[in-house]
Amino acid sequence: MAGETHTTVDGQVILDVPAAEHGAGFPPFDPTHFVSQLFWLFVTFLVFYWIMKNVALPRIAGILEDRHDRIAGDLSEAERLKRETDEAIAAYEQALSEARARARGIAQDTREKLKAETDARRATAEQGLAAKLAEADAHISAIKDKALAQVGEIASETSSALVEALIGVAPAKAEADAAVQAAAK
Repeated sequence: MAGETHTTVDGQVILDVPAAEHGAGFPPFDPTHFVSQLFWLFVTFLVFYWIMKNVALPRIAGILEDRHDRIAGDLSEAERLKRETDEAIAAYEQALSEARARARGIAQDTREKLKAETDARRATAEQGLAAKLAEADAHISAIKDKALAQVGEIASETSSALVEALIGVAPAKAEADAAVQAAAK
């Protein structure tokens, strides 16, 4: 090629081609092509604008509207569930309150029944004890009377035995009885 020049860099040959052979540099920066480039830029912009306006944006708007509707539906469902939960909690609290009141009533009735049964048993036991106590008192009184009746005789015999042991002669039974009665007064 006639106008080529060769340059060597570190032993390698680099081919230098003059700028006149391939045009006036980088074609997009060539001022002769600006009009056609601006035309195609405008056409491409219009095509993309039309696609965005008629295809992409309606789909995006539909998606956003669906999401908005779904969110609104979810919020209303959540509100409904919250109301139902609040109602269920209120019903639970009411039932719990009623159950506690019934339990207190049952406990009070049971306490009263048990107290009445205990009082009845105590009264029965007290009556039985009173009867046994009266019987025991009567028995003790009988034993006491019998013992007191025999005290004079026992005292008379004891004093006779003591006198005999002291003086060696036993006193007469009538004398010993008279001495004991005189001492008892």
